[in-house]
Amino acid sequence: MKRGRTISLFLLDGSVTGAIKYTMPNWTGVVYKIPRIALGSCKKREHLQQSGVYFLFGKSAERNESIVYVGQAGIRKNGNGLLGRILEHARNPENDYWTEAVAITTTNNSFGPTEISYLENQFTKLATDAKRYIVKNGNDPNPGNITEEKESELEEFIEYSKIVMGILGHKVFVPLDEITEDTPRENVVRLHLKERGADATGFLTSEGIIVCKGSKIRATPTPSCQEWIKKLRDKNSACINMVYSPRTSLSTALPLLQVFACSDLPMAE
Repeated sequence: MKRGRTISLFLLDGSVTGAIKYTMPNWTGVVYKIPRIALGSCKKREHLQQSGVYFLFGKSAERNESIVYVGQAGIRKNGNGLLGRILEHARNPENDYWTEAVAITTTNNSFGPTEISYLENQFTKLATDAKRYIVKNGNDPNPGNITEEKESELEEFIEYSKIVMGILGHKVFVPLDEITEDTPRENVVRLHLKERGADATGFLTSEGIIVCKGSKIRATPTPSCQEWIKKLRDKNSACINMVYSPRTSLSTALPLLQVFACSDLPMAE
């Protein structure tokens, strides 16, 4: 049986849209979610002067896809740590894609170079494997050399961090539901439509509706298609004609809503 979790959050400026501090009982970690425009208000935060790992979240300008950059920051001679490194990104005109930073460190300032290198490597790998976000890291971070005891300790830290990251609204570490043709029928709701130029199959999951690889929508919307769906089609036009690799039998090309709603027919199993 899964146990419940308690997570404490503190609004640093009293606003739900400002910087927020997250902690959990019996965990030495502390997480800060900071909007880019609020970085300056966090300069006196002691935790943010420490070593740790940080994430920069944003959207691509071309297709509004989710982007994440994973980095590490050690304590420097000038006293700057996590926040100092994040501010360097903010001053770089080439890094204008991100709007929010998440910093992860400890309440007892126990992270050294070995720990943060391992965490950066593992967080980057988890984000890449989940395939939800475009990971901006150019190279795979070096995991460093750690003992098996330290690895076990850090893996537990990662598990707690994944819980908090999900609470922040970033499912960067959560893989999309994987469904194949071999998945038992009773475990999923299958949807299919073949009418008026549309030929689509999908599955209803906890993530919403996943579209099968190779599904087709109408070349043009029906006259009764709602305007917001037409705009959604235009916005995702590049995805509509994209050829996906045969990694699995399914892809998440577009919400299946576009397939059915633009065909002016109800969904059916």
